Amino acid sequence: MDGSLSLDGRVVVVSGAGGGGIGTTVTRMAAEAGATVVAVSRSQDNLDTHVAPLADKGLNVVTVAADASTDEGVATVLDAARDAEGTLYGLVNVAGGAAPSTWMPATRVSRDDWRELFTANLETMFFMSQAVAAEIRTQGNPGSIVSVSSISGMNTAPYHVAYGTAKAAIVAATRTMAAELAAEGIRVNAVAPGVTETAASATYVDADPERDQRAIAMGRRGTPEEQAGAILFLLSDLSSYITGQTILVDGGLNLRWTHLGADNTSLFLKDESFREAIRRI
Repeated sequence: MDGSLSLDGRVVVVSGAGGGGIGTTVTRMAAEAGATVVAVSRSQDNLDTHVAPLADKGLNVVTVAADASTDEGVATVLDAARDAEGTLYGLVNVAGGAAPSTWMPATRVSRDDWRELFTANLETMFFMSQAVAAEIRTQGNPGSIVSVSSISGMNTAPYHVAYGTAKAAIVAATRTMAAELAAEGIRVNAVAPGVTETAASATYVDADPERDQRAIAMGRRGTPEEQAGAILFLLSDLSSYITGQTILVDGGLNLRWTHLGADNTSLFLKDESFREAIRRI
């Protein structure tokens, strides 16, 4: 392995590691690059299903069941990171997402809807980053923080305004934290995935190669490995002079940005009944 990609001797926290998608894939690839990975999920069952097999294969992975949206959860993660073998170096914020029920017109979004999506996506990212950055700084070491935003945070997100705004706020927080922490040797970056083939996205995105060809410059949806590859690049010394950036990993979806139909709903939504439900005022 290229030495600048190696994470030997480094501890990397992956928040949102248990879903079987991007977070789990980042966990595997970071461990394969030599890191001790502290894999965090709210669900012990998800960790047992998706992450424990990585440890069984000999990868250096420590599972932690904790809620990254709470101070207690963050403290639990930091304790595990301090106890892990190696030097705390990295954090990947994957925790977040949005259930299909969160799609709706902006006129129908309640305060509870708004706060739930901001807690799940923005607060988990910020307070976990804050805690890990403070710990790295206390140890006097360099570090790298990478967060998962979304293409929805880089452009319009019709019928998903709270999610898109929370993901846009991750971009803003990334830039500001990068400016504050640069002198400490801590880099802060993000990736903004386009439509990616994961179990979570399968709940509302169907298989339609003709649509993918029309909407995405590269003609297909991405894979968790392709998202994780960009994250690993930003985590590693290969990107040692990059900070405050958000990289779109979307196969060129943003280059066309024609994925909206005449009613401004996404072409990637898989059934008309779902479209009708989210348009309802």
